Amino acid sequence: MTFSRRKFFAIAGTTAVGTLMVSPLEGLLARKAFGQKLGRGYGLLLPDPNGLLDLPSGFEYQVISRTDTLMSDGNLEPSNHDGMAAFPGPKNTTILVRNHELSNSTGTRVPGVEVPNPYDPICRGGTTTLIVGPDRQLIKQFGSLGGTIRNCAGGLTPWGSWISCEEDTTTPSPTNRVIKPHGYNFEVPASATSPVDPVPLVAMGRFNHEAVAVDPETGYVYQTEDRGDSLFYRFIPTVPGQLKEGGILQALRIIGRPGVNTNSGFVVGQKLGVDWVNIPDPNPTTTDNVRVQGRNLGAAQFNRGEGIWYNDNKDKKDNNGKGEFYFTATSGGPVGGGQVWRYIPGDETIELFVESQSKDELDMPDNIVVAPFGDLILCEDGNGENFLRGVTPNGELYNFARNALNDSEFAGACFSPDGRTLFVNIQTPGITVAIWGPWNSNRG
Repeated sequence: MTFSRRKFFAIAGTTAVGTLMVSPLEGLLARKAFGQKLGRGYGLLLPDPNGLLDLPSGFEYQVISRTDTLMSDGNLEPSNHDGMAAFPGPKNTTILVRNHELSNSTGTRVPGVEVPNPYDPICRGGTTTLIVGPDRQLIKQFGSLGGTIRNCAGGLTPWGSWISCEEDTTTPSPTNRVIKPHGYNFEVPASATSPVDPVPLVAMGRFNHEAVAVDPETGYVYQTEDRGDSLFYRFIPTVPGQLKEGGILQALRIIGRPGVNTNSGFVVGQKLGVDWVNIPDPNPTTTDNVRVQGRNLGAAQFNRGEGIWYNDNKDKKDNNGKGEFYFTATSGGPVGGGQVWRYIPGDETIELFVESQSKDELDMPDNIVVAPFGDLILCEDGNGENFLRGVTPNGELYNFARNALNDSEFAGACFSPDGRTLFVNIQTPGITVAIWGPWNSNRG
């Protein structure tokens, strides 16, 4: 679906509330049309009169930020909104740190980051920081990291920062005018009030980074890689919480199945023991071969590892309350519709948690967040219409939201610190919305 510039600005800043009533037959037809073949979730998705976001009855949204609007630093907001995390701010505000997946040929760039300096002046990616009030209104917004390439996802840390990940391994050459190697992670404190000094976290590896999540018990950082033959990594920092101080990069290996391709042949719910292999050279300067090093040592392959999120699991009896990580393999499974994997560090086990059997059920999940009420929220990045899909703790899928504007992906789903608001991006043209409603109502 295409849309005009007039329509885009007409929907910006509006609020939509689901209020339609439908007959049982109409509900059945709507359920089929929107692909709701499994769990009912919060109910049918109701058409948004503003044509932006279809939600269940009782839920509302507010556009808080959009591409090409003037930011607090005097620059225009860049495009390609991607991974994002929410942090508590002063006076009940929420701080959002948001990636912009911009390549060197993209029309916009993260601006206002000339001081102290961008990492690589020609490069257009980076992050912006947003301050959102308790009324879900934008208070302030500014560029906070610049000079990087394709900042796709990342992850929040227990010490209050966002790790922004480059999904690009460009090496300097006379033809590309890049002056520094890329393929690194960069740290942006949520408390920063101006652009940060960009320092590549070299020891965490140079590869097509996608997302990270930190185990608060150990300080280990788990990382995904967006390639068809990607690995699942962990970084053991020399000093927990001080990623600049270096550490050891490892890749996951499934015991008894060295080098296995997890794209097929796995049973949902079957726990498998794992161990880890050390990556000999985590910072290859001329070639993108970190995954090859791991594969040569028996590391497991995943089909496009993308979003990852940590769940402390303390309120559940499942896994005896042990923390767990959920991560997506966007193109995994028999139909290429995606997989969700669960890794439990306390047991050193991994299991296939969800596997798409039809793209009507799940179509290429990307970013992921664990909701305060225990469900997973998956951001789709499929080839057609895209949804926010919910996954209950027992693995049942349901639709929560539909992009009614265009076929762009959802990205950056995260909950406010009080758990009342879900923030999420529509990547193109670049819109950040806040969603709220009866989260704790019974889900069918």
